[in-house]
Amino acid sequence: MTMMTHPRRIGSILLFCMGVFTAPYAAMAAPETSIADLGAQMAGVSIEGESEVTSDNAAATTNDAETSITTAPDTAAQDADIRSRIQGIFSEIEGLQAVSITVNQGVVTLAGETANDKKAQQAISLSGRIANVVTVNDNIERTLDVQDNVSTVYESLLTRSKQLLKALPLVFIGLLLFGIVALIGNQLAKQQRLWQRVTPNPFVAELLAQTIKVIFIILGLILALSLIGAETILGTLLGGAGVIGIAVGFAVKDTIENYIASLMLSIRQPFRARDQVVINGQEGIVVRLTSRATILMTLDGNQLRIPNAEVFKGTILNYTKNPERRFTFLLGVDANDDPIAAIKVGLDAIAQLDFVLTTPKAVAVINEVGDSNIVLEFQVWVDQSQTDFSKARSIAIRETKHALEDTGFSLPEPIYRLRFSHKLEQALMHLPAVNAPSAAPVPTDTPAVDTESKDKAEAKARAKQVLQGCDTSDVLDARPDDKLREKVEQEIAESEGTNDLLDSSSPQE
Repeated sequence: MTMMTHPRRIGSILLFCMGVFTAPYAAMAAPETSIADLGAQMAGVSIEGESEVTSDNAAATTNDAETSITTAPDTAAQDADIRSRIQGIFSEIEGLQAVSITVNQGVVTLAGETANDKKAQQAISLSGRIANVVTVNDNIERTLDVQDNVSTVYESLLTRSKQLLKALPLVFIGLLLFGIVALIGNQLAKQQRLWQRVTPNPFVAELLAQTIKVIFIILGLILALSLIGAETILGTLLGGAGVIGIAVGFAVKDTIENYIASLMLSIRQPFRARDQVVINGQEGIVVRLTSRATILMTLDGNQLRIPNAEVFKGTILNYTKNPERRFTFLLGVDANDDPIAAIKVGLDAIAQLDFVLTTPKAVAVINEVGDSNIVLEFQVWVDQSQTDFSKARSIAIRETKHALEDTGFSLPEPIYRLRFSHKLEQALMHLPAVNAPSAAPVPTDTPAVDTESKDKAEAKARAKQVLQGCDTSDVLDARPDDKLREKVEQEIAESEGTNDLLDSSSPQE
């Protein structure tokens, strides 16, 4: 047994060595044949383990060969299929029949002619959508032929005109529906009594009415577009309206601010009609409040319009809210006089005036002590609803001045003291006397004339002469001017039909 086994092993080893040495030559002769196969063919013997590996490698080699052989026919067929599909698409589209197609390895090259760039871009876009297309080369020539382009536009317009004619009945029904819905909204907006019941404020009522009107218009537009199948237009319109709204909002920012201020003023009611107010330094009597401005009648009889935005943000001083009003004036007496006595004389004179209120009563204080006088400040209260403020102040100053002068108090003028240097005084003393006729000696027994008293007497005589026979009751009448009130009432009556936002029934802040 042992002697028979050794020759077999030796034979296998020899066959294996021969296969190794002959493998390069066998590979050159047949690349697809494996080394093991060559050894097995030469020896005529197959080993179990090696035969399995050899069969697997042979199968893999066979599949690769088949794949490499079938790749070229598949690529060519695929290019032909791409070209066929693109050519079929172009044949169905107007203006693309003259475009030639070349496909190589999935790369599409378009040549030929188109009427314009729009058609060329359409051909490129359609070619790029085909499956297995790698890229598209554009070699198309744009002829820009007048006839081709004009005919294309003409045919497009003709087609759309026909479509529009077919859709006219539906468009007419849509417009009719829009008009009916908008008309209903307009009629609801005109029901002023209804909105006044909802809110007593006329401005808010008008705002609600306009809002309902706009809502119905938008609703009618949505229904009409839905009826004709153009809902997409609504989205475009709303998007454009949003952009336009933002731009317009920035452009009319002041107008919107003024509108909101009008709304707030109509709710707050900071003043009433016929109130005398001061708004940002502008004084006048309130006539009405509109949706844009506050109308005042100035004390000069002129109409003043103040934008509501300024009124809302400004400082408002209302004189009519509290009829009691105080005015002040200053008078100076001589520094040698007793200020308390002067105050008593002045207050007694003021108390005799009919328009002066006893409660709160008039008072006077020492304002300051000047170089040559004592300044007194008189504070007087009046009812401005029954008294003209400026007239009352003028009369009170006059009466107080006369009372002080009649009781011996002087209202001195400012006294200025001039000082000269010592050298100038010496020079003036040594000036030579001027030759002049000697004046007559003044008798020592003549009494000195009081110059100030003489001036006062002359002033009183002059005033008596001027006012002699004249009626001064109008000058001393402190009642308010009826002419200004009549103008205010006339303007309020003329604006009776307009929407005045001032409502006496609304609460006032």
